[in-house]
Amino acid sequence: VQLQASGGGLVQAGGSLRLSCAASGRTFSNNAMNWFRQAPGKEREFVASVSWNGGSTSYGDSVKGRFTISRDRAKNTVYLQMNSLKPEDTAVYYCAASLKATGWDLIRSWGQGTLVTVSS
Repeated sequence: VQLQASGGGLVQAGGSLRLSCAASGRTFSNNAMNWFRQAPGKEREFVASVSWNGGSTSYGDSVKGRFTISRDRAKNTVYLQMNSLKPEDTAVYYCAASLKATGWDLIRSWGQGTLVTVSS
């Protein structure tokens, strides 16, 4: 599975961005899909997860209420809508396919990352 993330860029604090992650080579319709991020000098951090059918979502504490993860199984694509962005959201965002239908603890495939920069 190849995962191609896109949609990153430069945005002012308080603004919004929508990230997309398209899968190719193989479907991930039976796998949970996730977003992680890594800021410079910091460890990779869990951001959000959506179950195989979109029926269940989970979020990291730092993004709850501001970010929304969703998926379109027909398009083999997962999205991350990011609102009320803060400078501390600046990071490289990675999408990842889980080994299982739910949860983000076991990752099967990682995407290449897209940079989000939030200016103050």
